[in-house]
Amino acid sequence: MIVKNSAAKRHRQSEKRRIKNKSVRSQVRTSAKRVLAAVASKDQDAAGTALRDFSKLIDTAAGKGIYHHNTAARKKSRLARKVNGLQA
Repeated sequence: MIVKNSAAKRHRQSEKRRIKNKSVRSQVRTSAKRVLAAVASKDQDAAGTALRDFSKLIDTAAGKGIYHHNTAARKKSRLARKVNGLQA
């Protein structure tokens, strides 16, 4: 099977991006789990710190196009509500 050079290059590029995006998504999910773990243990300081780290990570990912901006905002909002619920 003969493949055009441009198609082969496109495939290499998309594969590199897929691997990088997978890594970033994994970091975001791990960070979200840290926030949820801190909320479950009712540790307000740790939850606030973890939420800040999560927000920075997901905003960066949204800026790179890995997440849509509205998706990032929704995820931040849902976690923020859980963290703020500790104060009540």
